Amino acid sequence: MAIGILGGTFDPVHNAHLAMARAALEALALERVLFLPTGAPRYRAPALASGAHRVAMLRLAIAGEPRFTVDERELAPGHSGYTIDTLAGFTQRPVLLLGADQYAKFETWHRWREILERADLAVFARPGSEFRDGRARQVPFVPMDVSASGIRARLARGESIAGLVPPAVADYIARHRLYGHP
Repeated sequence: MAIGILGGTFDPVHNAHLAMARAALEALALERVLFLPTGAPRYRAPALASGAHRVAMLRLAIAGEPRFTVDERELAPGHSGYTIDTLAGFTQRPVLLLGADQYAKFETWHRWREILERADLAVFARPGSEFRDGRARQVPFVPMDVSASGIRARLARGESIAGLVPPAVADYIARHRLYGHP
């Protein structure tokens, strides 16, 4: 059985991330899904919350689901942040779980052809979309109207994030005053 890798900043982790992981478990018959928070790669802006806070929120979000695990390897000092370097640490061939937006830009990724040699790809397909290039499996998924940037904006305005993140994550954000939380 395969292992799925769901990478991202998880700044913060939210209910759509969890729904995507559940959809992948079912559609791809995965043994487990690794949530892989990114470090501070050179090719994009860093996360607002520290790696330690993001890992803590992930652990709270996945509590009670034994098939979900947090993998901190990209947070290690000196890690490049490139997917190909992360994949070098896996002994079995994982399934890289991608959103349709990420997949559309996949050929711009660092050493993307080598990624195809080390991992299978699965894409969270929006209703009515199909990928006909034969490189990726589709995971049926109805998009949810929730994003980490939207959650951060709501918090900065003092608005509730109930229903957007697991309650334990909302409590953690409030307790640690993350993202402009009052």
